[in-house]
Amino acid sequence: MFDQLMRMLKSPEASRRSDLRLSVAVLLLEAARQDDQFDSAERAVIAQLLTRKFDLTPDECSVLLEAGEVRAAQMVQLHGHTSEVFEQMTSEERVGMVEMLWEVAYADGVLDPEEDLLIRRVAGLIHVTDRERVVARQQVLTRLGRTL
Repeated sequence: MFDQLMRMLKSPEASRRSDLRLSVAVLLLEAARQDDQFDSAERAVIAQLLTRKFDLTPDECSVLLEAGEVRAAQMVQLHGHTSEVFEQMTSEERVGMVEMLWEVAYADGVLDPEEDLLIRRVAGLIHVTDRERVVARQQVLTRLGRTL
């Protein structure tokens, strides 16, 4: 599996796309870890989001999650990953990224203040307005059948 990951990341034609995929995975994993509890429900939501966003096979998703976990464990700052998102996603896709973060934050049923703070920081770094961030949150809560 590690060899598959290395091929995916080193392929010249796929490197930019892989960097975006990896950055999205790292940011989603970071959101899940903000409350110091990374459970199977959060992992399943992240896998579902990555699979849907990037049209991944289960094996590709598994490799991406592993790479994301390695990178997240080494991460010192968000900037490199948020830059990838900002540079490679449209404005609409970036709002979708914030929705993905909200879905991860609510995967365990509780929004931790640290999760909320991370989403605010990421949204600002990828140039998603406060209004767009709040609307994204409301849309996720509506999909989940919850209210503020």
